[in-house]
Amino acid sequence: MTEKSFFEKHVFFCCNQRAEGEGCCNNFGATDVRNYAKDKVKALGLAGEGKVRINNAGCLGRCDDGPVIVIYPENVWYTYVDKEDVDEIIESHLKNNQIVERLKR
Repeated sequence: MTEKSFFEKHVFFCCNQRAEGEGCCNNFGATDVRNYAKDKVKALGLAGEGKVRINNAGCLGRCDDGPVIVIYPENVWYTYVDKEDVDEIIESHLKNNQIVERLKR
């Protein structure tokens, strides 16, 4: 018997902070963008059991592609420049199950 996942989609924002001078996702404001995404997903009614969960993660090992997020269970990796990119990911991927090819990494 296959057990159903607690969340339909689980989104991990790399919010890793390295020592000063070293590249990392949090140098691009990843924590602020994650907070923005979490609030937006809640406001849209997409958050909660059986729906979408926004989490922060430590280093996801893709600093050169940063800032990055990964969405499971699809295993889709994205990069973003600003909140408008995250809005597009929320609208297209989280709401409508459409991968945003231009942001995919």
